[in-house]
Amino acid sequence: MVKVERKQSGSEGLRCGLLGAGMMGREHLRNLVLFEDVKVVSICDTNEAMRARAQELVPEATLRASLPALLEDELDALVVATPNYLHAEQLLAILEAVSIPVLIEKPLVTRLEDVFRLRSAIQAHEAFVWVGMEYRFMPALQAFAAQRDQVGSVKMLSIREHRYPFLKKVDDWNRFNRFSGGTFVEKCCHFFDLMRLFLVAEPVKIYATAAQDVNHLAERYGGEQPDIWDNGYVVVDFDNGARGILDLCMFAEGVAFEQELSLVGDQARLDCRIPGPFHSKQASAIEAEIIFSPRSPPGPIVETVSVPELALNAGSHQGATFFQHQAFWQAVRSGEPPLVDCDAGFKAVLMGLAAQASVSSGRAIQVDTQAFELTPI
Repeated sequence: MVKVERKQSGSEGLRCGLLGAGMMGREHLRNLVLFEDVKVVSICDTNEAMRARAQELVPEATLRASLPALLEDELDALVVATPNYLHAEQLLAILEAVSIPVLIEKPLVTRLEDVFRLRSAIQAHEAFVWVGMEYRFMPALQAFAAQRDQVGSVKMLSIREHRYPFLKKVDDWNRFNRFSGGTFVEKCCHFFDLMRLFLVAEPVKIYATAAQDVNHLAERYGGEQPDIWDNGYVVVDFDNGARGILDLCMFAEGVAFEQELSLVGDQARLDCRIPGPFHSKQASAIEAEIIFSPRSPPGPIVETVSVPELALNAGSHQGATFFQHQAFWQAVRSGEPPLVDCDAGFKAVLMGLAAQASVSSGRAIQVDTQAFELTPI
């Protein structure tokens, strides 16, 4: 793996560029400014208002209105936080133009054909591409992963996310499947990634049911009604015999815990409960919980997981964006491989696309993660 060499004095720090200054891009900025040895030198967005809002966070950064202009700057690494449907073309352009590490937001792509277009370019790239699956870096999920083996032979994993509706984004791109990839790609690729991570297995069959029942029904954009689903279930069979299920509801923001995971083995069950941003930053903040419930002797063991205030306040993901950047920049310095590579990013999207296809067809979908093929059953 190529180690990035700084071209300026050590006092300048590692030079970071940002492509995309919308909501998630600005969360990256709020976290990046916390690192003394990282300097955001260039910010690119086609939207003038977004550029201006980003510069409020990093006044010394140079503003760019196009990707080619950004890529002319001297950078040690690049963070990409643009709308989903732009990722494939932009990443191809970046890989062709520069040989620096890239952290690109999830989902890595929105269409199956983009997987094949990008794989060879990524393999030929001298530096690494890191996919922004920041949920892996939530302190609670780090603690959950550390205790995984205590349950014995893992058989089942359930993930529930009951949360608020999709937020408003620039030009309302996240209201339509053709731009976002669909709810199970846009929102749930995080959870499919966690399933693969915690079950240490690959999906072989997916069945899903979902609908748009409550949210965005009265909205119109250019006369068109949004078509993104706001609730659903996804059942996944894995190649080691384990099973996973995802329970998603996007009109349940009143609950205390936004994500709830249960990992069940032949010896015990391990639960993780994570509060949403509305509850974790209040004066009476709710902390995440890890609950270990052995079969013998029975009785749960409960521990709380706190998040450093600095990291918690810099974003809306339980400090995950901060800890992701901590790991990313360590890899930039050392030349170590990324902790979340493009193979993981592609497979999370593949599972989301399979779930989307299952809902649309009413059939289960066979998943081949080697050939990246989806086959209705």
